[in-house]
Amino acid sequence: MYLCKLPNDYGEEERPVLGKTRGSCGKGRIRDETMIDEGREDKVVRVLQLYAKLSDGYIVNKAEEAQNYSVNERSIQRDIDDIRHFLDVDTERTGIENTIIYDREQKGYRLESLYHMRLTNSEVLALCKILLDSRAFTKAEMVSMLDKLITCCVPEKNQKLVKDLIANEEFHYIEPRHKSEFTDKMWDIGQAIRNKQYIEIQYQGIQGSTVKTRKLKPLAIMFSEFYFYLTAFIDDKKVRENFSVLDDSFPTIYRIDRIQALKVLDEHFYIPYKDRFEEGEFRKRIQFMYGGKLRKVKFKYSGYSVEAILDRLPTAKILDEEPMAGDPKRMVYTISAEVFGDGIDMWLRSQGELIKLL
Repeated sequence: MYLCKLPNDYGEEERPVLGKTRGSCGKGRIRDETMIDEGREDKVVRVLQLYAKLSDGYIVNKAEEAQNYSVNERSIQRDIDDIRHFLDVDTERTGIENTIIYDREQKGYRLESLYHMRLTNSEVLALCKILLDSRAFTKAEMVSMLDKLITCCVPEKNQKLVKDLIANEEFHYIEPRHKSEFTDKMWDIGQAIRNKQYIEIQYQGIQGSTVKTRKLKPLAIMFSEFYFYLTAFIDDKKVRENFSVLDDSFPTIYRIDRIQALKVLDEHFYIPYKDRFEEGEFRKRIQFMYGGKLRKVKFKYSGYSVEAILDRLPTAKILDEEPMAGDPKRMVYTISAEVFGDGIDMWLRSQGELIKLL
């Protein structure tokens, strides 16, 4: 404690004032504040330089940096923690996941850039709704997938909100009647498709109770109307003799949940690139995953939403449109489409009087 002179209305008197530096009144406090500001400025510069070093791919060693900046290692650790916090916050803004990890081999910290684009909260909610509406999985599988999707893709502070928005639908979810879990089997099929390996399946068809064995060239996995399907060529010529379409160049369709047993064979097959199966083009033309041949249909549609028809039949084209007799506000559309299989007949009949085949 030292004394400084303080003026007042009655003259000067000496009063005790606390301070670290002797001098006239107020200088100690000003110097203290200056030292604090300088300390903060040093920390900001140090953190920015460490961040720049990490961003440039260098390893940050705590002991070395502590010596460089004349601070202890705890200060460097706090700087690294501050940078980590900034990266976490910045991830929510940019969707790019960067993190600082400790590299034991190099005995220091480094920046690991994952460049993984996160889904937004609204995108996760939309995917959850689509999953629930698909009714493709058992309830246990569905709940597990939803929990993982929300936990991995939604920031913790928003997870409860997303869960609350799907809670009622999840609670009342009705699983498919087959009650079988087949995701591992589907993955094995996917690997066989990628490696062009034959598979052998034991398949329980819709008609009859006989389990049939088939050797197949797997081509694609598709989803439609609650079920996953495998499209494949049958390799057995004797089986193909019973096909309604001889020398059928289109694949046969199998519901994956009806595959009782699956074996991926070591034998490989080859399909020339020009003859490759394009599931995207195939998907445009198939309805309800029924077999058959490629054909064209032409019909008149007198319903209120032609967009629904065009969405249902991706290859559909409007050939003509005219006002409906007696109701000029409604239009009658002449539509043609290229489709695969006999499933289109079921769908056309389900539209009733709104559709008339030509």
